[in-house]
Amino acid sequence: MFSRFVSFIRPAGYSLCIFLLLSSSAVAGQLKTLTFIPQWLPQAQFAGYYAAYEKGFYKKRGIDLKILKGGPGFHPDDLLFNKKVDVTTFFLSDAIQLRDRKIKLINIGQIVQRSGYMLVAKKGSGIAKPEDLNFKKVGIWDHFRVQPQAFFRKYNIAANPVVQGTTVNLFLRGGVDAVSAMWYNEYHHILNAGWNENELTPFFFDRYGLNFPEDGIYVLEESFKRDPGLYCDFVRASVEGWRYAFDHREEAVDIVMRYAAEAKTRTNRIHQQWMLARMKDLILPEGSSIPMGVLESKGYQAVAGELLNAGLIRQTPPLDQFYFNCLRDGSHD
Repeated sequence: MFSRFVSFIRPAGYSLCIFLLLSSSAVAGQLKTLTFIPQWLPQAQFAGYYAAYEKGFYKKRGIDLKILKGGPGFHPDDLLFNKKVDVTTFFLSDAIQLRDRKIKLINIGQIVQRSGYMLVAKKGSGIAKPEDLNFKKVGIWDHFRVQPQAFFRKYNIAANPVVQGTTVNLFLRGGVDAVSAMWYNEYHHILNAGWNENELTPFFFDRYGLNFPEDGIYVLEESFKRDPGLYCDFVRASVEGWRYAFDHREEAVDIVMRYAAEAKTRTNRIHQQWMLARMKDLILPEGSSIPMGVLESKGYQAVAGELLNAGLIRQTPPLDQFYFNCLRDGSHD
């Protein structure tokens, strides 16, 4: 099926052949297998993991990683709960809700520190500030309502929400006055549709006091307790992969394009270049002192607080029960 997604194609002797080629310094014994699924289709949002795999960073740490294709029809929460995968990624807001529903997952690496979620309006429609969204039709993703609702509450906005699909076509055709977008993805689609940035009004939620850290690395608590060193090595290799991707952007985009092609994902190189550049902005925000992979208490409490206000969780799990810092020894390589 997808030759680069190794779980679908790896022959029985493949792992052994790779193992025999590894230096003794790479592994002390037999490789340990982990299965990983990103929460969406192959794209530069996950470039660091793909780069870490292709450059051998997981195997260097004794991990025989199997990568599954994410996207529509694949539900990481179900796969993790039913132990079909060992590791996945979630937005922090999703993970806290899953934990509240008694899926005992834990965060072992917070990769994205700055929220890329935003609303986008056309300046020509008279929208220049939050209050201008009053009584306007605003496209909202059904499963990502928390931030926009918190934004509306903060500015006393009585917007008219419209359920948004996976594209921004309704916005481009004038069906809504503002649209939900990720800075690294849908916003670029709007620009590619012919709109200039100076013709648009972007509302970045993080700039309005609503920064929700997004993609983090998650495992079941019981799995982590069985072999914390293995899972922390996954985090360390992933961080190394992200740093490599940012230092070798064109090579990283080459890798992403191969994964996307083999998964039959429709995309193009320019879009993936944009996405990787924006991922660096979100993972390593300018002026931030939070290391990649670390979940800060302030961000965690902010997200949990908004989930409580929205009635989406019953209580906030203590941070030390929800998050384990695999990089506490200062090792971020």
